[in-house]
Amino acid sequence: MPLPTHTHCPYCGLQCAMSVTGTSVTPVEFPTNRGRLCQKGWSSADLLTHTDRLLQPLVRRDGQLRETSWDDALYRVARGFRGAQAVGGRDAVGVFGAGALTNEKAYLLGKFARVALGTANIDYSGRFCMAAASEAGLRSFGVDRGLPFPVADLDDAGAVLVFGGNPAETMPPFMQHLEPAASCGGLIVVDPRQSATAERALRGKGIHVALTPGTDLPLALALTHLAVTEGFADRAYIAERTSGFDEFWAAAARWWPERAEQVTGVAVSQMYQVVQTLCAARDRGAGAYVLTARGAEQHRDGTDTVSAVIALALVLGLCGRPGSGYGCVTGQANGQGGRELGQKAGQLPGYRKITDPADRAHLGKVWGVDPGELPGAGMSACEMFAALGRPGGIRALMVCGSNIAVSAPDASRVIEGLRSLDLLVVNDFVLSETAQLADVVLPVLQWAEEEGTLTSLEGRVLRRRRSVPAPPGPRSELHILQDLAVRLGQPADRFPTSAPQVFEELRAATAGAAADYSGITYQRLDDGQALYWPCPGADHPGTPRLFLDRFATADGRARFVPVEPRGPAEPADSQFPLLATTGRLLAQYQSGAQTRRVAALAQAAGPMFAQMHPDVAARAGLSDGDQVEVVSRRGRTAAIVRCDPTMRPDTVFLPFHFPGLASANRLTNAVLDPDSGMPEFKVCAIRLDKPTAAPDSPTHDHTDHTSGHHRLQEISDPVQIPRGCP
Repeated sequence: MPLPTHTHCPYCGLQCAMSVTGTSVTPVEFPTNRGRLCQKGWSSADLLTHTDRLLQPLVRRDGQLRETSWDDALYRVARGFRGAQAVGGRDAVGVFGAGALTNEKAYLLGKFARVALGTANIDYSGRFCMAAASEAGLRSFGVDRGLPFPVADLDDAGAVLVFGGNPAETMPPFMQHLEPAASCGGLIVVDPRQSATAERALRGKGIHVALTPGTDLPLALALTHLAVTEGFADRAYIAERTSGFDEFWAAAARWWPERAEQVTGVAVSQMYQVVQTLCAARDRGAGAYVLTARGAEQHRDGTDTVSAVIALALVLGLCGRPGSGYGCVTGQANGQGGRELGQKAGQLPGYRKITDPADRAHLGKVWGVDPGELPGAGMSACEMFAALGRPGGIRALMVCGSNIAVSAPDASRVIEGLRSLDLLVVNDFVLSETAQLADVVLPVLQWAEEEGTLTSLEGRVLRRRRSVPAPPGPRSELHILQDLAVRLGQPADRFPTSAPQVFEELRAATAGAAADYSGITYQRLDDGQALYWPCPGADHPGTPRLFLDRFATADGRARFVPVEPRGPAEPADSQFPLLATTGRLLAQYQSGAQTRRVAALAQAAGPMFAQMHPDVAARAGLSDGDQVEVVSRRGRTAAIVRCDPTMRPDTVFLPFHFPGLASANRLTNAVLDPDSGMPEFKVCAIRLDKPTAAPDSPTHDHTDHTSGHHRLQEISDPVQIPRGCP
């Protein structure tokens, strides 16, 4: 019997510890999960032996994907990249990464894009996740780390405000840390929907703030207004540890609570209760925390919204004090490390800026290249998608571990762009909806088959250990990137294939930067040391709590940022009288490419649904369980009506895990936050239509998932997936 291997869950940023023995997992006692796993964690090994696993490269011939050799597949990719750049220049090739890649793979992918391809156009799936909070953190604190304190610090809090998050479903073990606050009435949840997290708050006599979708920023400003005018502000803290309050207040003063009530639908009395609950915990020494998540961030003013929430925490004197603070709950497994190590457009490893001459010089030295040859800042994710196949835009795209055909906003338009490319390359271990559109599919290793590191939502660097042998055929992205780099004219030693070797280079690349990994080693991690960045030396203990002495700004003070609400880009009107908001389910994860293949999770989640108030359904002539078409200006989504009397009568909730005709992102708006490039996933105008004809049941994928290795016996046996499949 194989020995158990200690590692971490491949799903969310909580990075629950687990032990893997063969293809079974057992939770391990660890500060974040304390010996617990959610349904996704318990079933995480099911895909390791799934029949949908890709084992050989696929190339498109005569409109169909067929097996081929690695040499042929990589030859086609390198030739396609060179051809696209010969016609459209270096930036005609784009690279799209993922928040699931290890630190080593994220780092080498960024290096590959900028050195081997020479393209500015690299971004990653975290653009849909924490981009707004990242930008807000940088401009207020001078650094971006999801939680600038360990998760376990929340255990001692008397009050926690969760602004736009539902951890009870997105990362259930996290709820252990909110339980003390919830039990004493101190859990406050801002969410248009009475989510599972909001229900827990209400059971403990806490607060659920059911605001109108898209009005998070006016609410945050009104809460801050109340804190200042009602005497809750920590004036000494503001004077000693912050800057820019007067400029911020000039804008916030215009959002008095009565005005905000008209916009948000939240009663002034409830706003006062929120501020009073936070301050009561602060004043009795129990600690108070303010957390943001996607509900606050995925708007066209998402960065400003988070800046306003940070301002509330600063006015109350919470940030940089033991037992209190502000943080952002990162969603993806390596959403933190994925962005700070080079996948994000305009950002070099360690949060170095690609526009800064000193930062470029440092990376040029580490990489052994002329810094003048490095590209500048490229397009963010949705800007890249808008440029797919366009004149002067992206002609070839490599997608690594993302399923943008389901996860991107205005997904139908993105699919059209993917189909128009000269070359689409997808690296994945299952044939996702995006891979089904590809010209070349490269099969990669799964999480339990590889070595590496990840960085959790609290900035702690963790070891991912190989726990099962990889099957013959798939390769690590590190090997793929080296092979492609060599074919593009790079020396092989510039792109190492060993994860420890890549990590050693990563340490040098981040030395002296804001996210400094230089003092972190595999040996220290294997010895069980808890290492949080920045960790600038071999003897440095790491930094579990940021900002205790100073913030990472030039003057050491946190900055207030003046903001003004713009409102949703697409309010409800007579043609589209309802507002749709999207989110996650307990038993599914992101685009569902993995979790929809796990029978227990698919059964637990059920089919695609549209959750609405019974009166909303009745006005549309619908009842619970009926089929419905949810329609926006961009498309239609097929769903099952789910009536819920706790829903707002102006709001419909849609989970975004389902593909094809059941894809929620056929509806969502790709309008962007100008500061972070975050799309406005959380609100768009819709109407409800009865199906005019019997549609395919939204319980099905509308795609062929029978392409596992049991069907791929020979190169001559094609995978029957034509280019034009939905």
